[in-house]
Amino acid sequence: MHPGWLVPDWPASARVRACVTTRSGGSSQPPFDTFNLGDHVHDDPQAVAENRRRLQDALDCQPAWLSQVHGIHVVQADPARVQDADASWSAEPGVACVILTADCLPVLFCDRDGTRVAAAHAGWRGLAGGMLEATLDALDCAPDDVLVWLGPAIGPDAFEIGPEVREAFLAVHPQADAAFRPSVNPGKYLADLYQLARIRLAAHGVTAVYGGGLCTWSDPRFYSYRRAARTGRFASLIWLAQR
Repeated sequence: MHPGWLVPDWPASARVRACVTTRSGGSSQPPFDTFNLGDHVHDDPQAVAENRRRLQDALDCQPAWLSQVHGIHVVQADPARVQDADASWSAEPGVACVILTADCLPVLFCDRDGTRVAAAHAGWRGLAGGMLEATLDALDCAPDDVLVWLGPAIGPDAFEIGPEVREAFLAVHPQADAAFRPSVNPGKYLADLYQLARIRLAAHGVTAVYGGGLCTWSDPRFYSYRRAARTGRFASLIWLAQR
């Protein structure tokens, strides 16, 4: 594994493997430098293919790529095809659930025994629409048997949104008001994606939540769409080790 990539710090089973890539270790040229894994951002396709090859070799797993659409559809991870979905799950060793992001929130899931894993792409639309809840339903585990790790996303000091976004969350969970504060720009708010995710997970009975706190907008290790619209995507992966 590249030394610049991240390994989640959470009490998952030894069978559960996870990784978050950064901008380091790849072949893409600026502004995608260097480890862009997104094939939809107008990077050189050969560079993306090489980066994906390096990823698979480094982690010794088979990534199941998705075509993400900011929805709440969850599929079983399948390395043989690219599926239209924003989350996937797997119980097959060596098959990695993969999410690509550049400000949205990547969320990794596993059960305590290390028999099932999942990964979800949660921007504000996905969070408000029930992406995390749909992933938990697909994972099909008791809530107190689930561990969750929140990956790098745009932080609460940088994610400015309009009142309609705030209202979308308050309409479902009034306690979500705590995740918003007024911006310096009139009529705008700053939103905390991490807190919103924890609120939604707790309402579903999941309280073993780890991670959070890494801001893609302010941390140059990560791609950030709000920092630079023409940019790449980093990956958050989770899989089960071969026995």
